[in-house]
Amino acid sequence: MNDSTTSKSADIRANLGHPVVDADGHWIEPIPLFLDYLREVGGTDMRDQVIRDAKQNIWYDLSPEERLARRMPRPWWWGETTHTMDRATSMIPGLLHHRLDEFGVDFSIIYSTLGFDFIAHPDAEIRQAACRALNNLNRDAFDAYKTRLTPAAVIPLVTPDEAIAELDYAVGELGFKVAMINNHIRRPIPAHVEAGVDPARAEHYIDNLLLESEYDYDPLWAKFVEHRIAVTTHADSIGWSDRRSGNFIYNHVGHFAAASHAFTKGLVLSGVLHRFPTLKFAMLEGGVGWACTLLIDLIEHWEKRTPEALMQNTLPTNLDMEKLAELMKQYGGKRYEDKLEELLSCTSMAAPFLSPAEAAQRDIDQGNLDDFVANPIKSEDELRSQFSNQLFFGCESDDLSTVWAFDKHDNHRLKALFSSDFGHFDVVHMNRVLEEAHELVEHEMLSSTEFEEFVFGNTVDLHTAMNPDFFVGTVVEDAVNAWKARKA
Repeated sequence: MNDSTTSKSADIRANLGHPVVDADGHWIEPIPLFLDYLREVGGTDMRDQVIRDAKQNIWYDLSPEERLARRMPRPWWWGETTHTMDRATSMIPGLLHHRLDEFGVDFSIIYSTLGFDFIAHPDAEIRQAACRALNNLNRDAFDAYKTRLTPAAVIPLVTPDEAIAELDYAVGELGFKVAMINNHIRRPIPAHVEAGVDPARAEHYIDNLLLESEYDYDPLWAKFVEHRIAVTTHADSIGWSDRRSGNFIYNHVGHFAAASHAFTKGLVLSGVLHRFPTLKFAMLEGGVGWACTLLIDLIEHWEKRTPEALMQNTLPTNLDMEKLAELMKQYGGKRYEDKLEELLSCTSMAAPFLSPAEAAQRDIDQGNLDDFVANPIKSEDELRSQFSNQLFFGCESDDLSTVWAFDKHDNHRLKALFSSDFGHFDVVHMNRVLEEAHELVEHEMLSSTEFEEFVFGNTVDLHTAMNPDFFVGTVVEDAVNAWKARKA
């Protein structure tokens, strides 16, 4: 085995005046080891059921015509590197630890890969047992390397109760400092199920856990605060209505961002950020570009859709009907004059056959004129502050939109997190990840100070804001203390 730590990434790290902390690495859990842990938790029958399920993939049994008729998305395929050293590194924590200097990384937070298969599994017993087994495995696999590596617990949350139970176990008994959740649950529409439709065939909706959810997840957010753990989300949107193609890339491009976009809108409009002002959320793997546009969109909607703005600019009875009639006659010609009465009685696209008074009263009677009512912000700056103080965004090294987080015009300043994504197919060479990220500095897209925030400070802020002791006993403890002292 080549024990050399020589790489351009290692050289870059040697010339930085600060550590590199990876907010989002992955490992590929060896399936036979996982199955041993699953048998301990769920028994032999459950282990055997999981094996049988994994061997079946109906997509491959269908003809192209049948796949299209069912709109069945092509499953993930050829998803791991075949560079042997990197494949071994993704499967063996000891080898990952051994190569960190070669990668130019001081400390890495490691997320599950197998967890994606089970975190929202439809069978509750398998879901809960598999997540428990993964947490037991991950704790044991990384325990010897805790000065430089820490794993994230896998938390199922089809119901808040199961999530709280596993979070209590993972933190209280296993000592996890990081926890990964899915940021939505795909649920059958209740009215369809009540009408007798098989839940597996009923039309589904995406429950973002926040806005109009089937369950109240506030007790779970409170539990994260109690345990001093940030909420970190990994969730894909493959299988959503616009991601059911037989073309993998069509489904894959932007899928993390789409799921995080939906979740973050829910965080804002449900008032969770308002009710839990100390809680931090990290949306991983989707980059930050979507968050920049979402913040701008929300600001623009807040400006135009507050009750005050609506009353001033769009209240139907504000319309001067006499003036409107004059303009129709003056500029519309005979065609408008001949239908003037009809045109004046049908002026709204939202309520085409109601009078202005009827259209106004209809929605006033609903008593729901403020979509921001759960998050009573008073200014654009308050909304910007929620994004910049409570939300963090995982950005991979080849994502040029990372620079958007460091807006030079001070419209927003978002927290981008350096994310290696070690172990997955998009990391062609593990020892080039930092090298690729540093191109943002070499091409003068980020300053050295902004790069420090990206690859070190923002991840420190995410986790120490919840748990000041997060990095105690690690190789970056002194640097973290110095960073916090500088910011104090």
